[in-house]
Amino acid sequence: MAVEARIPELLQGRVDILAANLGWTKERAQQIDYSYSYFVSEQKVLVSADSGIATLEQLSGKRVSALKGSSSEQGVRRVIPTAETVTFQDSSSAFLAVVQGKVDGFCASELILVKLRKQAQASAPMSIVEKSVFVEPWGLGVRKGEAAFKDQVNKVLTELDASGEAGKIFAKWFGPDTVYGMKLDFKIEEIKG
Repeated sequence: MAVEARIPELLQGRVDILAANLGWTKERAQQIDYSYSYFVSEQKVLVSADSGIATLEQLSGKRVSALKGSSSEQGVRRVIPTAETVTFQDSSSAFLAVVQGKVDGFCASELILVKLRKQAQASAPMSIVEKSVFVEPWGLGVRKGEAAFKDQVNKVLTELDASGEAGKIFAKWFGPDTVYGMKLDFKIEEIKG
């Protein structure tokens, strides 16, 4: 499902819950309710390793790709307003634009960028600008007014956390022995906007 179609699909009743890196934004929170945060994502920028770009400030006046309708797109426009934001429907196209030199950087979740960098390291070396464009909590999205459903989702998330199962799941998919090599440094908790 395209990023910009997710909330309309939920609001029209075609899906019951939204998952898969649904970053909290003030605008989205006016349309839908969020569960507790189950992940906190750093939104960063991937650049060609030989670009000479090492800071967000160096992206001023440059072209930066992002997924259409994503919080990354909004973040680039807000944090690097002098950059030209170029949107794509999918991560592969946004990444390919960097590889082909059509854009100078690609803003997305560090999760996506680490994986793409590793996949391309032999043919197209990439680097990730160290400073985050912004940090966002991810939650599950439900329609407003569905309090019992939201409470049940939060209960499951809380139980996964309390039992240690959430930590095991994180380690399996994102931990030190994975391509991401990440450390769990956030809590499952209510998103405070």
